[in-house]
Amino acid sequence: AFCRGRIVRVPKGPLIRVVGTEVAIPCSVSDYDGPSEQNFDWEFSRDTDFVRIVSTWDSTFTSEEYQKRVGRGDIKLRRSSNDAVELVIRNIQPADQGRYKCSTPSTDATVQGNYDAEVQVKVISDGLSVSGSKARSSTSLRLSEGDSFKLRCSAVTTSPEHTHLHVTWQIKSGSSWQDILSLTHEGKFQPGPGYEERYRSGDVRLDTGANDTYRFSVSQAASADAGAYRCLVSEWVRGVDGSWQKIQEKSVEIATVSIQRTDVIISTSNVSVTERDSLDLTCNITTDRSGIFQAEVMWYFSASPDDTLSDAQLLLSMDHDSVVSDSTLISLSHVDRNSYRLLVRDVDVEDSGYYFCEAAIWVPLHNGSWHKVVERTSAPVSVVVTALEPDYDVFLNASKTPKFSDDPTELNCRITNVQDTEANIRFTVSWYYRQDLPGDDVVTEELLASMDADWTLLLGDRGRERIQNGEIIFSKKSADTFSLRIQWTSESDRGDYFCVISAWSRHRNNSWVKSKDVTSASVNIFWATQDYTLTVEAVKLKPFFVAGHTFEMTCKVSSKNIKTPRYSVLITAEKPFTDQSNPNGTTRIISLNQDSVVRLEDWTDQTRVDGVVLEKVQENEFRYRMYQTQISDAGLYRCVVTAWSPGGGGMWREAVNGLSNPIQIDFQTSGPVFNVSVHSDSPTIYQGEVADLLCIITTEGMPLEPDDMSFDVSWFAVRSFALDREPVLLASLDRRGIVTQSRRNGSSDVSLERISPLEFRLRVHGCEDHDFGNHYCVVTPWVRSATGVWQREPDIKAKPIFLSVKMDVLNAFKYPLLIGIGLATVIGLLSCLIGYCSSRWCCKKEVQETRRERRRLMSMEMD
Repeated sequence: AFCRGRIVRVPKGPLIRVVGTEVAIPCSVSDYDGPSEQNFDWEFSRDTDFVRIVSTWDSTFTSEEYQKRVGRGDIKLRRSSNDAVELVIRNIQPADQGRYKCSTPSTDATVQGNYDAEVQVKVISDGLSVSGSKARSSTSLRLSEGDSFKLRCSAVTTSPEHTHLHVTWQIKSGSSWQDILSLTHEGKFQPGPGYEERYRSGDVRLDTGANDTYRFSVSQAASADAGAYRCLVSEWVRGVDGSWQKIQEKSVEIATVSIQRTDVIISTSNVSVTERDSLDLTCNITTDRSGIFQAEVMWYFSASPDDTLSDAQLLLSMDHDSVVSDSTLISLSHVDRNSYRLLVRDVDVEDSGYYFCEAAIWVPLHNGSWHKVVERTSAPVSVVVTALEPDYDVFLNASKTPKFSDDPTELNCRITNVQDTEANIRFTVSWYYRQDLPGDDVVTEELLASMDADWTLLLGDRGRERIQNGEIIFSKKSADTFSLRIQWTSESDRGDYFCVISAWSRHRNNSWVKSKDVTSASVNIFWATQDYTLTVEAVKLKPFFVAGHTFEMTCKVSSKNIKTPRYSVLITAEKPFTDQSNPNGTTRIISLNQDSVVRLEDWTDQTRVDGVVLEKVQENEFRYRMYQTQISDAGLYRCVVTAWSPGGGGMWREAVNGLSNPIQIDFQTSGPVFNVSVHSDSPTIYQGEVADLLCIITTEGMPLEPDDMSFDVSWFAVRSFALDREPVLLASLDRRGIVTQSRRNGSSDVSLERISPLEFRLRVHGCEDHDFGNHYCVVTPWVRSATGVWQREPDIKAKPIFLSVKMDVLNAFKYPLLIGIGLATVIGLLSCLIGYCSSRWCCKKEVQETRRERRRLMSMEMD
């Protein structure tokens, strides 16, 4: 393991070789220094002295005895790599038996290892003989596909050594020989490439017989088995190291086999027949088989020429006993020994496709049974069945055309000039719409509806909902007339309409197949339209009135180009921006629809639910009344009118909208002017305290008695510093003294009370941190007029005041500090008590000390 040096290797001897054969003795070197390409010298010795044979680097190395053989090339060196060569001796003779030494000149820095090696070569006589069944002459066999054949060869050896034979049967395909089956020198059967399955099934066999014969048999010949056959025999011997070495090889050609292929051909190529005619096809089997055989025939049909047998449809079959499967319209007959006829009567369009036949040859065995020897499938034949198309024309006309929107439209699609039709023909219709587009725009066709062969209506995407609602009706008036009716035609229905009549033919299986389509000329549906015109005029009936009186105005409507219109009216009011109930300025008060149904819209004054009335005076005139008007009713009033025209199915369709001129309600009054402010003595409070906020109302101008004034007060809070959030309602107090509070999330509470005729106080009890923010009040004054009617004044909003809520740090920490000090004191006293008791009773230990006598002082040495 610790040594390294040059190693020269040759095979272990003795090497047994046959006289007259070529011998190659390898020699290699490893673990050397110097250049990668090494040189080799070969020497030979019969007894003791070695004779130089050949060298890779010295041309003068060869001794005189071997110069002629080396010069002829009978002995040469063949380099296989930089560190390996082979000594090749062609046509070795008994005189070449002896010891061969391979040596390598040193290229190492130091001499280490071995520089040569020897091998013993033993030359034996040629005792192998190989022959065919008839000496060495080959035979010719002519076989039919599916036949069986046997070939024999004889191989024997008289070698003095213990050798084994390796027998291989080969076939010549092209210019090369291919292995079929071998009996190896180790006694194992080995099939060649591509013959594994046939060997496992027993189709190819190799048997040994008497007199050293080897019999090769094929039970069912195929086309690929045609060619020349030979028997290849090699002789092997086991070496000293246990490996097998082939020492020679011989072959003999046994026979040439030709296979007659069995073909299946349909006599006709592509076929075209007319519907209701008969289809006649013949399957011909081509074979030179002269013995007894029977054919099995099967006819197939497929829609594609690339379909396999598993995908195709079996039409009819005849087994080798001439038993035909049952069929009504298809027959199979045996015309002659190798021809079989398929007849399909009354063909249909669905019979178009590809037909092919499959034939199998059966031969009898010696035990009376039948054996299938070959099976072939013909090329598919294309069959086209031409349908019998009926001849007819289609005419489309409009029996009803619209002149206005919502008028009915009716189209009739008729079948004319019908010829060559049978009882098995049925007609259906498909309706299409094409929109009129200006210029060269691409026009697309849209399917309205179509009928299938069972006259079932199939709806398209266009107008599906209208068809389901019965606004578009499809019907069949007679056997040759189909109708399309639009109950109420709209502008979107204008365009071109056309119909397509489809002819359907009934097949043998009672199914219907479309055979022809005929398209009619288009019919254009169009009528001239003008824009709708609607005019609305509002008139104030009483030019002067005061608060508390009735306001009355009328709205007169006129329209053009609208067929039998009806009107719906909506009364709106544009209030001043000071009205807090409607910051957008426009209020919808009351409406009356086209069916004269009145509805209150945004009228929210519960005390005056019946205070507004809208009624229809004439077909185009409407009157609006508002009783007991108040100051808050001031503004601009308008009539919003919508014209409706009759639509499909008794429905109304909106045509056009119109807006009247405004009518103004303005009250000139010299009454009092109200002002509102918010005040608090303590805008900054601590948590848990009570916050007092006052809403103070002041009046200017004409003085009023307290009984003639009443107020609605609402308190709001904005939980931010910059008033950038939505206000939150805290509480409200109406003029009847009813207080309403909003739901609160915290533990604080609010109360609202009237402390004087013009002062209202809001209290927040138990303030928390979330009660901070801007607080303000909104006041709605009510004033009683001289007639005793209460008039509502515009809402007044006070300027907000900011309420701050602080935390009392001393009160917040007072009780926690007292509790902490008390607990610490108790725990400290308890710890002292436990320590004292433990040291007194639990951990006390008695210590015994030795009593020492009181004596005088002694010297240190004596102590």
